[in-house]
Amino acid sequence: MRVIRQLSTSRRLLQSLIQKQKYQATTYARPHDLILSRGKNAMLYDDVNNKEYIDFTAGIAVTALGHANPQVADIMCKQSQKLIHSSNLYYNEECLKLSENLVEATKSFGGQYDSSRVFLCNSGTEANEAALKFAKRYGILKNPSKQGIISFENSFHGRTIGALSVTSNPKYREPFGSLIPGVEFLNINDELTKLDQQIGSSKDKVAGLIVEPIQGEGGVFPIPLDTLIGLKKICEDNDVIVIYDEIQCGLGRSGKLWAHSYLPKEAHPDIFTTAKALGNGFPIAATITNEKVNSILKVGDHGTTYGGNPLGSAIGNYVVDVIADQKFLDQVVDKGSIITDRLRKLQKRFPEQIKDVRGKGLMIGCDFSEAPSKIVEAARDAGLLIITAGKTTVRFVPALTIENDLLEKGLDIFERAVEKVYN
Repeated sequence: MRVIRQLSTSRRLLQSLIQKQKYQATTYARPHDLILSRGKNAMLYDDVNNKEYIDFTAGIAVTALGHANPQVADIMCKQSQKLIHSSNLYYNEECLKLSENLVEATKSFGGQYDSSRVFLCNSGTEANEAALKFAKRYGILKNPSKQGIISFENSFHGRTIGALSVTSNPKYREPFGSLIPGVEFLNINDELTKLDQQIGSSKDKVAGLIVEPIQGEGGVFPIPLDTLIGLKKICEDNDVIVIYDEIQCGLGRSGKLWAHSYLPKEAHPDIFTTAKALGNGFPIAATITNEKVNSILKVGDHGTTYGGNPLGSAIGNYVVDVIADQKFLDQVVDKGSIITDRLRKLQKRFPEQIKDVRGKGLMIGCDFSEAPSKIVEAARDAGLLIITAGKTTVRFVPALTIENDLLEKGLDIFERAVEKVYN
């Protein structure tokens, strides 16, 4: 009788929560009967339905140090009792420390060698908005008509109007009509000579170029290092500011602190952006610049009310301290190898269905010959949460702290889901 009463109570609660979904804006497609209650590292729990899931999504590459991280919870508790917010009118200790941490860790771990200044904000799209504004400011001071932005096909940089303007997918752009003018989308796979000609012919009109070192939402495509090296040279020759969007691929996700840490310093950006993992779920982001960019900024050129708040900054300091450690980064590479090895073996079993396995570190794409929605659903039914990228790619972005045995167990479920769909 007790079990029956519990089931009845759970059903009533589920129906009540489903009813409340009518108050949500119609902007997401979500399974209506999956209601998450809590998490622990790479596990998520739906207590309403008494289900548990291995999580290969990490909140879309956000909870890099795991769900309900006890150290993050402790920091939030202690800092919230001291100071949560003080506005950008005053300095606070945690904000200053985080700015220093980001710059010094970047230099120490092979990132932007001339990194100098940090603008703290609240989300990836905000960080990219700041980067675009800084680049346009630089260009306009050189020449009033030099304010265009180069972006690339298959890119994703955010949903606000400025960031959306440099996001290539028409599905995201076209419903909103006229966006920011002067944006041109190039093909990142074109020969460098063609890209050189395209950028050079517009050098008097182009202020900045923005690119993801690993394209995320577009399907997990690592940009060849030679391409990024060549692009930086082209931009330097034409006095174009280079922005690397490391919102998803940064902070250890690629197996290095930054995805551009794989590059020699002559290919480092003038600006790069980070968010997602920086707060491990708490909203915080950063735009990091060199002095070339900072030198043209004046007080009042940009701002944000919540950016650099003590609570977010305290969490960011902890995240940077944990990830900026070579042993930690090495284990990210090792875990990534476990995934890619298993997926390539699976590809040999299903060569017609699995076209490619690509990525770096714990940002890996398994590309199918068709939309993998049935695989996502079959995996979820069996207790594994995975997400897609682009039209045909399953994206693997688990917590960087996922236990190896849990990783293997999740891959077992994924293999069975593929077998179920294709056998």
